Amino acid sequence: MSVLIFVDQSEGHIKKASLEAICYGAKIAQQTGTTAAALVLGTVQDNLPELGKYGVQTVYQVADASLNHLDAQVYTQVIAEAVQSTGANVLVFSHNQTGKAIAARVAARLKAGIVAGAAALPDTSNGFVVRKTVFSGKAFANIRIDSPVKVVSLNPNSYSITTGEGTAAVNTLAISPAAPKVKITAVNKVSGEVPLTEADIVVSGGRGLKGPENWGILLDLAKVLGAATACSRPVGDAHWRPHHEHVGQTGVQIAPNLYIAIGISGAIQHLAGVNRSKVIVVINKDPEAPFFKAADYGIVGDAFEVVPQLTAEIKKLKGNG
Repeated sequence: MSVLIFVDQSEGHIKKASLEAICYGAKIAQQTGTTAAALVLGTVQDNLPELGKYGVQTVYQVADASLNHLDAQVYTQVIAEAVQSTGANVLVFSHNQTGKAIAARVAARLKAGIVAGAAALPDTSNGFVVRKTVFSGKAFANIRIDSPVKVVSLNPNSYSITTGEGTAAVNTLAISPAAPKVKITAVNKVSGEVPLTEADIVVSGGRGLKGPENWGILLDLAKVLGAATACSRPVGDAHWRPHHEHVGQTGVQIAPNLYIAIGISGAIQHLAGVNRSKVIVVINKDPEAPFFKAADYGIVGDAFEVVPQLTAEIKKLKGNG
């Protein structure tokens, strides 16, 4: 058994979620007494041999510039061929937007069992059993994979990144990507912001802020914390904030270390997108707001009074006040 970890990259740089996946896959290899390798598609600017410090011995690369942009069908073909070429038995993805688009496709092509959204290392003491969250994070399921090739996608921010000593050998795979059926005509990228899915801290607002003109207090708090900003669905639907900031069951699903919800009641659809956060802080003037039941810390008070005071205190702690 050997482990192959897919490394997701954007604009030549490896995503944080992929470093988590590498450490996770390397630990699986250690558990099973085998080797771990990383798979990189496209051209990257980062130093690939340095991935060895996360636990892989080899980095396989298909250095074709056509793979710099995600095409799920093309990626599926290339990754499936890479698995067959390297003889890997376990394939690991991050359960981010890219992993969600291609992991199941690759599993189907390889006739492999798959667990999407793993929350812990597999139990390899008697087979290969993977724990994952179900019912929007309300419960866990333990799923056994018996197929010769096994596919696992890891929930972002559910496994710690650890580093050690070591340098990985970089080998080029001679795989020719198929011609894409979809042509990219333009890319409109939001710049100057911390990506929601990569953020350690997220500050989010809801209808309790009463209108887009009041968003300044939230932006000030986010700036002093170095946080990404988000919003509830009604805020996005009302066009107070851009739709890419909408978090929840029908929006972006996130798992930051700290999630601060300001003026959000905490409907179940919203909770489904943020309940994997390590710490949840709720600020709401309604003491009966459902979000308080899910919160680690709560402040009952008017956001227009609480948030500026909180921002000022954080600035003092950081020496900027």
